[in-house]
Amino acid sequence: MPLIRKPSTATSTPSSPPAADAASALFLLENGTDDERWAAARVVSQMTGGVAALAKALVGERDRRVREAILTSLARAATPESVQALLPLVRSDDAQLRTGALDALRATKDALRPYLPSLLRDGDVDVRLLACELARNLPAQEASHMLCELLDHETEPNVCGAAVEVLAEVGGPEALPSLARCADRFHGTPFLDFSIKVTADRIRLESTRSRE
Repeated sequence: MPLIRKPSTATSTPSSPPAADAASALFLLENGTDDERWAAARVVSQMTGGVAALAKALVGERDRRVREAILTSLARAATPESVQALLPLVRSDDAQLRTGALDALRATKDALRPYLPSLLRDGDVDVRLLACELARNLPAQEASHMLCELLDHETEPNVCGAAVEVLAEVGGPEALPSLARCADRFHGTPFLDFSIKVTADRIRLESTRSRE
């Protein structure tokens, strides 16, 4: 039985694969050869139970090409379920898997948004660092608000540095008080002092230009 049924010559496209093809794809995702798993991973996200099957398959998948196909499909699904499948991977010791998961999370866009505040408050410093980078993809005002909240309670200078780096791109005048408070708390931390000064100066300059 073929994995994907040949498209009809009719002008309309079926809204979902036939049940037999869906069952075949889900089976091959777990039991097929490398090529069969790769092909299945590209199509199952839109099938009933597909995202859950992708999440399960990703845990044990060792073939790089298949793993990339699974991550891509989870990103394209862009549902709360796919985001929840990807989030644990930001803690992975496998740098390649962690990077792939971050790229996939960026691609989910709006689906990731509700999860970012908790990521920015996570107990793991590395997760907070990565969350700062994920916030870069939000609308500028929303990203600035989240990162300013982080700056007002963050205890790790490296995390503050990551937030300031993103604020240098997305921050507006509303970020200046949080930047100033952060500079006061970490006074004497050279890299952060410098980063905050450069970012605050850029924001002031951009604000002046926008009023001219």
